[in-house]
Amino acid sequence: MSIQVIERNGKPEWAILPYEEYLRLLEQAETLRDIQDYDRIKAAVESGEEEVIPAEVAYALAEGESPVKVWREYRQLTQPQLAEWVGMSVPYLSQIETAKRKASMKVMVAIAKALNVTVDDLIFFIPKAGREVSG
Repeated sequence: MSIQVIERNGKPEWAILPYEEYLRLLEQAETLRDIQDYDRIKAAVESGEEEVIPAEVAYALAEGESPVKVWREYRQLTQPQLAEWVGMSVPYLSQIETAKRKASMKVMVAIAKALNVTVDDLIFFIPKAGREVSG
């Protein structure tokens, strides 16, 4: 490998190297970043800071299923259990899950907290009929 070093005031300022070598170094730097990202995410999952969500959950959400229902079932909660935790009736929860009623932001925050997700996780994927959330 031939590298030309250009100095200014007796100190190295520039290194000129073959383009192929530059591409190889760039690829190695990207690989290192990928490894560092992997290690960071792995540590966050192991510490409980991040959660691995099964593909079935992601697919159900992407297909437009009710996020409240998808997350409730993923958390292995029944409608009566979640309704009790949130302080609402089971029929009201059922109507939210089927997009027959809109939930207030206060209710969505309570549901999100009970399911250990963000409100965005519940609102972003809500099917068109139930996308509006009243304040």
